[in-house]
Amino acid sequence: MKNQNPNSADEDSPRTWGRRQFLAAGATMLAAPLLSGVTVRAQSRETGAPAAAASPSSTPLGSGNGPYPTQGMAGYSETSPLELIKFQRRALGPKDVAIKIHYCGVCHSDIHTIHGDWGKIQYPQIVGHEIAGEVVAIGSSVSKFDVGSRVGVGTMVNSCRHCPECLRGAENYCENGNTQTYASKDRDGTITQGGYSKFIVVDEDFVLRIPDSIDLSEAGPMLCAGITCYSPLRHWSVAPGKKVAVLGLGGLGHLAVQLATAMGAQVTVITTSPDKTKDAHRFGAKDVLINQPGVDFSKYKRAFDFILDTIPYQHDLDKFIPTLKRDATLCRVGVGKLTTPNEYGQLTTVLSRTSLAGSNTGGIRETQEMLDFCAIQKIKPQITKIPMDGINDAWSKVIAKQARYRFVMDMDMKG
Repeated sequence: MKNQNPNSADEDSPRTWGRRQFLAAGATMLAAPLLSGVTVRAQSRETGAPAAAASPSSTPLGSGNGPYPTQGMAGYSETSPLELIKFQRRALGPKDVAIKIHYCGVCHSDIHTIHGDWGKIQYPQIVGHEIAGEVVAIGSSVSKFDVGSRVGVGTMVNSCRHCPECLRGAENYCENGNTQTYASKDRDGTITQGGYSKFIVVDEDFVLRIPDSIDLSEAGPMLCAGITCYSPLRHWSVAPGKKVAVLGLGGLGHLAVQLATAMGAQVTVITTSPDKTKDAHRFGAKDVLINQPGVDFSKYKRAFDFILDTIPYQHDLDKFIPTLKRDATLCRVGVGKLTTPNEYGQLTTVLSRTSLAGSNTGGIRETQEMLDFCAIQKIKPQITKIPMDGINDAWSKVIAKQARYRFVMDMDMKG
């Protein structure tokens, strides 16, 4: 186990840039042990990512106002395995909540980040942005949560709060760059550290309430995979009568099928894995098309009102765009190595006036809406729990496309 300070930043470190009416309508479709802690009334704020490793005299977990000693699994290079590290989270500020992390989903983004697929990062780095846990202490001005609240943290922990995007509740598109949950330069210049750890301190404005009907172990994947699919489905008005194709049936795709089906769409799954056919139907798909060399896509010409592309690998877009109806959109949410971009022919979108678009998670309000919608519709990810020290094996299986369909780190599970 390594004991280092993962919070200092340098000027070359990258900085990640970043509808409740629908829920009311959705509610007409289908109605649907706590850790004790000390409520903190902190008077001063000490911002930033984790500080140096905790000393024996540091505040015990779940008491006082911090800083809080904890541990997590950190990457030390693009190729080395993740290793256990001891560090500490910042002291509580007036609007901060201290969260004991119980579970953290394993997202392919975590792997891309550590492997340097999206640019250089500073090591050691703790990733993980599908966090579910409970509040063990709160700052003096916190009004949204109490000690014992079931909460989650997704892909962001801050934003500028004042640009047009932030003001309209789209912090994920913050014009000044939101602060990502990990590998992002925070407002004080430190580097944020993520949820492959047992504790985190976050401003209450970037904390989500987990509905009681959602199992805490299943909540995390909704905060990245779930909202990443929900937001574009809502933006492009997926509703009853619409025909939707979901490309890929992985961590994102299996939630996309459930979400689009709950919104009333007729869903077709396009996958390269024949063994996922039964699962696709179980998640709600009406049809499944196995995407193999030589497959005939002609019967799907101009068939779909919307396509959600969740594939994180390079693939042939010319094969799928012609299956869109006139004026329809293919939206990409799967992002892989930036060095292998996808391409499409010059006439592909011209012939039917179709559009190619992208979408980036969702704002805090929309993410909460998504959680409430999933609670009503009983949508949940299919997960496999792993212990903290099982993360390297889990990553290997994700890369080999063997995940069914989301690994979730259980902080109390023994390896």
